[in-house]
Amino acid sequence: MTLVATDSTVSTLPKPELLKEEQAQKFVLTLSCVERAGIVQAVTTFLYERGFNIEEHQQFDDGLRQTLHLRTAFSGPLSYSPERLEEEFGAIAERFEMKFSFHDKTKKRVLVMVSKFGHCLNDLIFRWRGGSLGGDLVVVASNHETHRAMAEAAGLPFVYIPVTPDTKADAEQQLLDLVEEYNVDLVVLARYMQVLSDDLCRSLEGRAINIHHSFLPGFKGARPYHQAYDRGVKLVGATAHYVTADLDEGPIIEQEVIRVDHSYGPTTLSTVGQDAEALALSRAVRWHCEHRVLLDQTSTVVFR
Repeated sequence: MTLVATDSTVSTLPKPELLKEEQAQKFVLTLSCVERAGIVQAVTTFLYERGFNIEEHQQFDDGLRQTLHLRTAFSGPLSYSPERLEEEFGAIAERFEMKFSFHDKTKKRVLVMVSKFGHCLNDLIFRWRGGSLGGDLVVVASNHETHRAMAEAAGLPFVYIPVTPDTKADAEQQLLDLVEEYNVDLVVLARYMQVLSDDLCRSLEGRAINIHHSFLPGFKGARPYHQAYDRGVKLVGATAHYVTADLDEGPIIEQEVIRVDHSYGPTTLSTVGQDAEALALSRAVRWHCEHRVLLDQTSTVVFR
């Protein structure tokens, strides 16, 4: 659609020339700031004056925290880049004390880390090859050789990084080297069964996603599905969240829950749990890659 500003001082501006779809490039603006009047008008007027077409707009006004979160997808002149948009938007951002970013439609480059369980890796590869993941898988790293064939069959480089208590620091440095070598935007822990150090978590803050099972009540430690069976759980679930130094307590992006009953043994519960993990993780990866996830302190705002 072509946006028509409602402010009387703007409505007299000449209508921007419409661009053919193949001539327009696409961007996404995400921002968060203290809630106040005039924010949305300032954003839409900024885009209108530069000849941009708004294609999708979502916002959330958090009345409890008195903050506004916004995601706007738009397209327009080829002469613009995210850097130019950020520079020209600076005065508005300063006026409203915004935390903001402009993104182009370049796909995020994703590094997947995996251990012995391959269901999440397999699902990510399937969605990536089908074009529905939202990002591009570029490399797989693992502390086991188990899934080398799966990765290489998909045309992905597979890097074996063994981890022992004595080599943990070197292994984490190899991971950071991979992030730099492959120009990685997002690290996905697809059932990677190693606890990352606090330093590595800080280095990957906001660009690493983990998946773990989640039961009601919660079972930790070894053989969680056997514990779940012993307690007669009725729900099996999974949680995808950003990685932080607090183990499995980072801001939650997505959760999936599947109802079960007394007939589900430990093996069946594990299979159902793997389905939940794959679904929650793939959604979290796609939403992050499409700039639909905004961090808000210890939680997230997700524009689906």
